[in-house]
Amino acid sequence: MNARPYLYGLGLTLTLTSGAALAAGDPPECTALRFAEIGWSDITATTGVASALGEALGYAPTTQLVSVPIAFTGVKTGSLDAFLGYWSPSMDSLVAPFRAEGSLRIAETANLEGAKYTLAVPAYAYDAGLRTFQDIARFKDQLGGRIYGIEPGNDGNLLIDEMIKQDQFGLGDFQMIESSEAGMLTQVRRAVRSEQWLVFLGWAPHPMNQSFDMRYLDGGDEVFGPDQGAAQVFTVTAPDYPQRCPNAARLLDNLRFDVPMEGELMASLEAREGTPEEIARQWIKAHPERLDAWLEGVTTREGGDARAAVLASLPQ
Repeated sequence: MNARPYLYGLGLTLTLTSGAALAAGDPPECTALRFAEIGWSDITATTGVASALGEALGYAPTTQLVSVPIAFTGVKTGSLDAFLGYWSPSMDSLVAPFRAEGSLRIAETANLEGAKYTLAVPAYAYDAGLRTFQDIARFKDQLGGRIYGIEPGNDGNLLIDEMIKQDQFGLGDFQMIESSEAGMLTQVRRAVRSEQWLVFLGWAPHPMNQSFDMRYLDGGDEVFGPDQGAAQVFTVTAPDYPQRCPNAARLLDNLRFDVPMEGELMASLEAREGTPEEIARQWIKAHPERLDAWLEGVTTREGGDARAAVLASLPQ
């Protein structure tokens, strides 16, 4: 038997199969990649990474600043494609109705482990005895009867509001002050400067943990979750997104971050070193090894070499 025709045919088959796999990509209607953004530095940072990668792969990423509830609703209705900021367990109650009707697809694996989200105080207040949720009411006068949240409609504010309404931990006479992440941090900065007492929403990763000598309160497990609000963060898309745009969906599913990485990105954002996408490109240039996992099974939108496209997009 002459093996050459067989080997030639096998080689041709392998070449065609490999070429077909590489040429998968996504249809033109998937070019737009619309991200929900909620004004939190960590989500700004991770969305910047996703946008930088997406643009390099031939997509046209955009971000829309919305409230947390609108982020989920926008993905459900199709006005947004993805949201990288589902913090669990603090957002679980917001997500529950969407889960029940099957209108969201939540990635099986978190894009961030080791996060934290709960109430915090300056170290001097903690050292003076304000160490738990149960202690807050005891120090009402020093706190001015206030708890500082961030933007209206976010999950943390809703949890604080519910504690006040239910007089949980004796907080029925307290008032929640809503503003924004930046507004709350400005208030914390002013208070710390003069050693005034305050209770505020704190989370990690975030530069606040390096900027302020702060402590997280114990005893809020039934509100923010155990271990001082230990959290995971998940990516959310529409249920049919992997069928419509399999390549983009694979990229989003591949994205995994860590606390040190996000801390570096957020510090650069806080220092105004560039746009989220520019900062992401600089970080990727310094850590190209992260592309191996992020781009596994991913091509450019038109089916080309993803790694080559991303490397070509980085600053020289």
